[in-house]
Amino acid sequence: MLGSYDETQASLPRTVSRIIEPRSVLEGAGVRLKRSIATGELDYLDPFLLFDHFGSDNPDDYIAGFPMHPHRGIETVTYMLAGEVNHRDSLGNAGTIGPGDVQWMTAGGGIMHEEMPGARQGKMAGFQLWVNLPARLKMTRPRYQEVASAQIPEIEREDGVKIRVIAGTADGVQGPVTEIVADPTYLDITIPRHGSFTQPVAHGHAAFAYIFEGEGIFGVSEHDKGTTIRHPKLIVFDDGDHVRARATDQPVRFLLVSGKPLNEPIARYGPFVMNTAEEIQQALADLRNGTFVRS
Repeated sequence: MLGSYDETQASLPRTVSRIIEPRSVLEGAGVRLKRSIATGELDYLDPFLLFDHFGSDNPDDYIAGFPMHPHRGIETVTYMLAGEVNHRDSLGNAGTIGPGDVQWMTAGGGIMHEEMPGARQGKMAGFQLWVNLPARLKMTRPRYQEVASAQIPEIEREDGVKIRVIAGTADGVQGPVTEIVADPTYLDITIPRHGSFTQPVAHGHAAFAYIFEGEGIFGVSEHDKGTTIRHPKLIVFDDGDHVRARATDQPVRFLLVSGKPLNEPIARYGPFVMNTAEEIQQALADLRNGTFVRS
């Protein structure tokens, strides 16, 4: 099959370790979200600190947005499906990301930014992921990458599987988001009804899938029929060399995200994620003293 994964290159399929039910939370000035990482059920999946799915046909659920707020010690990734987010930050970046666009922001030693959602054709939806930074880069210079939808390659396999490659590699195609410490893979995958999908994932990397449309069978192997999972759910995979999935009698669309664990202690307080409680106290002091923003 043209463009499909050669299973002879890997021997250990990843099975489903946990299935997480997203929790409804309010963030920012009153934005309603579905949260799957950074909850009582799944606090942290090294190096991923938070995963939110936002979206509603009701503007009251998101219009208050996320007024100017600080971040330190992390990277934030916003991927839009519908609608738009108007943003600005202390680096002087400002603009609008719309359907299919990605904003990858390295907060490093300190950044202030604002994100205000809006609808297009009555819809607004997307995802935000927080990725941890290693201790040696916690106080690095902030950096901002904005990737337009047209810059994100889309693969269509002969069997109808579609893959948008945001970061990492699929079928030899490299995503546009690069130079990220966690060596992440971030794919948006659609499998047509009764179709199948296989993707290599580096051994030892943390990996999860977030199903947001339809129903699929995950953790498929020669000896395991896999687990049927309907949206919206987040799946944590056990270790292995590749992920396999199939659609049922309906299509399924999901994100597949993986990254290299840091294996470092974390101390977190709201938008700050450091390695020690003392570093959190320093972030709060810097915020009070007007010395927080790094350039």
